[in-house]
Amino acid sequence: MSANDTVTVYVPRDSTALALGANEVAAAITAEAHKRGQSIKLVRNGSRGMFWLEPLVEVATAAGRVAYGPVAPEDVAGLFDAGLLQGGQHALHLGLTEEIAFLKNQERLTFARVGIIDPLSLEDYLAHEGYVGLKNALAKTPEAIVQEMIASGLRGRGGAAFPTGIKWQTVLRAQSAQKYVVCNADEGDSGTFSDRMIMEDDPFTLIEGMTIAGVAVGATEGYIYVRSEYPHSIATLEQAIAIAHAQGYLGDDILGSGKSFRLEVRKGAGAYICGEETAMLESLEGKRGVVRAKPPLPAIEGLFGKPTVINNLISLASVPVILARGADFYKNFGVGRSHGTLPFQLAGNIRQGGLVEKAFGLTLRQLLEDFGGGSASGRPIRAVQMGGPLGAYLPQSQFDTPLDYEAFAAIGAMIGHGGLVAFDDSVDMARQARYAMQFCAVESCGKCTPCRIGSTRGVEVIDKIIANDDRAQQIHLLKSLCDTMVNGSLCAMGGMTPFPVLSALNHFPEDFGAPSEQAA
Repeated sequence: MSANDTVTVYVPRDSTALALGANEVAAAITAEAHKRGQSIKLVRNGSRGMFWLEPLVEVATAAGRVAYGPVAPEDVAGLFDAGLLQGGQHALHLGLTEEIAFLKNQERLTFARVGIIDPLSLEDYLAHEGYVGLKNALAKTPEAIVQEMIASGLRGRGGAAFPTGIKWQTVLRAQSAQKYVVCNADEGDSGTFSDRMIMEDDPFTLIEGMTIAGVAVGATEGYIYVRSEYPHSIATLEQAIAIAHAQGYLGDDILGSGKSFRLEVRKGAGAYICGEETAMLESLEGKRGVVRAKPPLPAIEGLFGKPTVINNLISLASVPVILARGADFYKNFGVGRSHGTLPFQLAGNIRQGGLVEKAFGLTLRQLLEDFGGGSASGRPIRAVQMGGPLGAYLPQSQFDTPLDYEAFAAIGAMIGHGGLVAFDDSVDMARQARYAMQFCAVESCGKCTPCRIGSTRGVEVIDKIIANDDRAQQIHLLKSLCDTMVNGSLCAMGGMTPFPVLSALNHFPEDFGAPSEQAA
């Protein structure tokens, strides 16, 4: 390599990397290259999802991209001395990025481009199979697109796991002059960040997935409902939508097909309940985020009373690869009725936190140990909460459960949005159970009594159990209260709050004051 050759250097613009100093690292690299008279092209890519290595700097070499991390601004001069631009050896040298075990052992379909491309380069997107799915969809009838989705076995990635194609089919068959597509990107579950990563690191895949949905069901308008806590996501999406519109991938005549689809970003205001689809619709319509009674289903009477496709962001972002490569390709990943892949997110007390996209079927233990590397504290992992703040706490005895919707349902748990929060053996599970009830009390929309009142009473009862105030009677009362919440609540907010509470009580009774030999 001659001194005049321009070398491409990648520094992520993902908000996790930014929080860890990526902008300062990028500035230091630019300044150091200028000082040394070396020509570089700095690309702000997305994160690879290996958050413990952020800021991760990559350098394009003849052998492939070489990674260094975590890089601090004060490391930059030494990296240049060690031959950073040639992929030289250094204490922070990680080798070829694609060979890092955490990445190499994944099956990245939905996240195939994340960390590889410049998120706002349509040219990069097109060079990596972008818009192949939409072009294939435009050559099919709406019925054929929907059948492809049904055949793929894709189920809702927001947690409910409802077949995506069936939902689309209902909206396609509904008679209305106006239909909508709504993306639920109100990612509020603990330990989840896959929605944010798609929006910030590969926004065109979401835009393409929503456009295919619009073409499939006859919807001409779409909305992306994003939580206000994601300013980088909102800014990136709005720029990407403007680019797609300018290049004919959105608007009144998509790629000359005569089909019309327009897209808008709408910002939520921090209410967890607006992640529930009908409360989200109320919010989109400018009303208070309160759950609607069903029926009618949103597929029949949704946004502004019109037939509406509502899908989680990861569901919609999974659509392009299905239409690009075919239903059979996608369906061959996974186990049982859980087809395809899911981006699992490792958080909490975990050594290697980040994003792991894998086909369904691996075990929780494999995620925790093979990818997560055990706890960050070095102590044994005692409990894991899957599926957000309403998910069950799983003890070590359940860590070998395969990650499969039905297998998790069989043990009273859920995979949900794929978020995983790990706790070591210093955790107080009674406090975790109390937190779940308190969270419900704070976030309840207040429409139904079991959720609104039950959660408040639940906190009081747990406090009495912990204080050994007639413990046996209070445990009986707590179980009865949970039964009322499960069967009487209008939505999953109250209906699922008992999951973490009862799982903590059943699996970790010693934390509630019971003798440890009673532990289930």
